[in-house]
Amino acid sequence: MSAVRRYKVETLVEGTVKYYFIRDCETLDIVYFPSKYLKYKIKSHRSPNTVKRAAFAICYYLEYLKEIPMEIPQVYELDLEKQNDHFVNFLYWLKAGNHTEKNNLKVIHNGTCNAYLEDVFRFFLYIEGMDEQLGSLKVLSYNYHFAVNAVGVKKKLRFQAFKGYLQPEERNVRPAEQDEIITILQACTNCRDQLLILLLAETGFRIGEILGVDYVHDIDYQHHLVGVYFREDNENEARAKNAEYRKAKISNDTFEFLMYYLAEYRELLQHQNYLFINITGNTAGQPLKVNSVYDMLGRMEKKTGIDLTPHMLRRYFANMRRKDGWRLELIQQALGHKHLDTTIRYLNIIDDELIEASQEFYEKHSALYGVKELL
Repeated sequence: MSAVRRYKVETLVEGTVKYYFIRDCETLDIVYFPSKYLKYKIKSHRSPNTVKRAAFAICYYLEYLKEIPMEIPQVYELDLEKQNDHFVNFLYWLKAGNHTEKNNLKVIHNGTCNAYLEDVFRFFLYIEGMDEQLGSLKVLSYNYHFAVNAVGVKKKLRFQAFKGYLQPEERNVRPAEQDEIITILQACTNCRDQLLILLLAETGFRIGEILGVDYVHDIDYQHHLVGVYFREDNENEARAKNAEYRKAKISNDTFEFLMYYLAEYRELLQHQNYLFINITGNTAGQPLKVNSVYDMLGRMEKKTGIDLTPHMLRRYFANMRRKDGWRLELIQQALGHKHLDTTIRYLNIIDDELIEASQEFYEKHSALYGVKELL
């Protein structure tokens, strides 16, 4: 990216709601349509992280337009092929890291670039509804044709015109190992961090869900259950992903450790209801945020050499339950997945396991089709 950026994302907090907007650094004006769109997403109860990503995606696109140079109305004037090239070039502009600081060596994943472009496309659809004179992006138009299925029913199929997304890399997030978890637990310097890791490993909850737990209302102390409730106004911006409710049972040992933690930090905890809080410094007693969790895990990696993330603990939970014989549907429900395919991708099923399972199956059912009689 050029040294001088024209646009930047800014925020404004009103009560418990954080609003995002984009400012033109040359004129110092707020860029109207993008900022109006971001406000619309907040009012539509989109998650803070979703709105934040959209804000930066649109900001990056505006920088890209400045470099070309081109204005949004001119994009609409391009024919289909040139529009397609325009957005493909934006993807490669992102992939090259032009939206980041020059000294940023972080790898830009294809999936991240695609997600930014999808946010830009959603913004285009929004402004088309606000200004009918713009028309419609040709790359977002749909081509229709009819097909007849095997029983003679005619179905209308539609295909989106834009086909230029980058090929996503295969995500290779491995599950944490039990010995790694034990080593990290022993390396922790306080019981808050230890409890956080224990609950992530025993519940399978997302980090945003864990940080949103209210120790007064979300924990069933009689039955050792921890619940996830969807709330839009969490002070630390923690949020259940799918606006769902579910609960998880924790072990007796972990429950006892939970009670120990509550007693250890009773004075800090009693002024609010969040289970996980900052325990030192000027923010002591305030809800713990996601960035602080990753900072802590980064310190643990330097101390132990073990790379551990909340997502790895979530996968650990899923794989341990599968090995113990849980049905896929139960694991899906525990993880809060809408689709079973997502759960299957979490499970560390490798080719050797599939081959071994097939071998055991055919040993039990060796004469299914009477093949020997055919010889």
